[in-house]
Amino acid sequence: MTDQMTTQLTQEIRIAASKRRTFAIISHPDAGKTTLTEKLLLYSGMLRTAGMVGARKDRKSATSDWMEMEQERGISITASAMQFPYKDAVINVLDTPGHQDFCEDTYRTLTAADSAIMVIDAAKGVETQTRKLFEVCRLRQIPVLTLINKMDLPGRTPLDLMTEVEEVLGIQASPINWPIGSGREFMGVVNRETRQVLLFTKTAKAGAAKPELETLALDDPSLKSRVPAYIWEELEHDLELLEVAGNPFSKEEFQNGKVTPVFFGSALTNFGVETFFDAFVDMAPHPHARVADLPDGDEQMIEPAEVPFSAYVFKLQANMNPRHRDSTAFMRVCSGKFDRDMVVKHHRTKSDVRLSRPHSMVAKERNTVDVAYPGDVIGIINTGAFQIGDTISLTEGFNYKPLPQFQPEVFARVRPKDTTMRKSFDKGIEQLAKEGAIQIMRSLDGLEFFVGAVGRLQFDVLEFRLESEYRVKSIVDMLPYESSAWLVGDVETFKPPSDALVVKDSQNRAVVLFRSAWSKNFARERNPEHDFNDMG
Repeated sequence: MTDQMTTQLTQEIRIAASKRRTFAIISHPDAGKTTLTEKLLLYSGMLRTAGMVGARKDRKSATSDWMEMEQERGISITASAMQFPYKDAVINVLDTPGHQDFCEDTYRTLTAADSAIMVIDAAKGVETQTRKLFEVCRLRQIPVLTLINKMDLPGRTPLDLMTEVEEVLGIQASPINWPIGSGREFMGVVNRETRQVLLFTKTAKAGAAKPELETLALDDPSLKSRVPAYIWEELEHDLELLEVAGNPFSKEEFQNGKVTPVFFGSALTNFGVETFFDAFVDMAPHPHARVADLPDGDEQMIEPAEVPFSAYVFKLQANMNPRHRDSTAFMRVCSGKFDRDMVVKHHRTKSDVRLSRPHSMVAKERNTVDVAYPGDVIGIINTGAFQIGDTISLTEGFNYKPLPQFQPEVFARVRPKDTTMRKSFDKGIEQLAKEGAIQIMRSLDGLEFFVGAVGRLQFDVLEFRLESEYRVKSIVDMLPYESSAWLVGDVETFKPPSDALVVKDSQNRAVVLFRSAWSKNFARERNPEHDFNDMG
């Protein structure tokens, strides 16, 4: 390749990367996260009407929740990745599980995000899982935008919610817009910088279509007559207070994770949604350099436009579509340009791999990907070559940081009801372990195997998927252990408490299962020459 061609390619990649916005949506269950994803599809033109999570039988199910169990329960169980254009940007949205039992999947997905949208229920404020996910974003220095959702329902005051965000999450909150009314009287928002008012009008299609909007200046004389007096007085009071005591917004401070811009809206009715998406595209960072480990122990910054194609696998998922009984490896492109059918170096196996049949996802629909750029997420049919955390590239010589593994907190013995289905059962268990949904552990003598998971709901998913995808009904016998840790030190000299169990994980590392926190502390005191790791 000539110098001129290299320069042109670098410029092409730089321009394409600058348009990418790759982000995850985090929230507590039922805060409206998946509904917000639906509305992003609606406003991008990908959907004519938006479906609702937990929809009645006569309504569409949410497009981004592909698994039948997700549609039945109205929650996201797996992280889904979708790409589509939005105005002048290219959106890569990573819709993550909100339930704490699936936090490991969420954590891995967050490694592929450049920013996050935190959705908070206006009635409930900052909930437990929101706080945990925000801490992950802080740990990874991921900038966070906040949407106070469900303003069309009875809830807490905006000032109260703002205070809680700051006190509970320990971050400065800067409101970009401010609500006019709430609950049934949620009528619009004020852009604090432009002093423009956006008034909403409900339509017959409710949240399935864009609402009717009217834009006015805040000092427009007609505005006062259209807003009830008590709402207007409250609005004036809040805006004056924010001018005196509110946190100013700085794009640099936001991208450094020191301030979160706050917006108010209703994903259900679409009120305030489009203005939020427009602001997100303007504020959110495009793909940036990523740290990789070198063989000599040093680190290297992998620049998106300067280093040839590289990516890493952050998720595996099998049987996403009954028509495609296969496994998909989801890869985050970190640098360079991806071309369909390109041959790359697989760093872990030290082999060449052809990336054939690449695709992007919108729910169950697969779209062939011919090219991809930094920030994009592509799916590759996985025939067994890929594991979570694998790095691939054109140049070799580095590995992206390994993805952490969480210690399970619930354990069970699992077996097929029909012993003649053992082969299909083993295949299903092995696949779910590869996806990171469960961890397989064996007794030290190798004769027994156990299944561990971060949360109890994972076992419901295990039973459901074994039956629906592998036609195997299973029996799950829960075990009385409630925590575990990797053992650091010689397993032969370790003295476990009488109620603890020492097993081996899939990498042959010793793991200790404990029945209580007291038992774990007792084991630590009893074995001062050993230590425990809770994350690997």
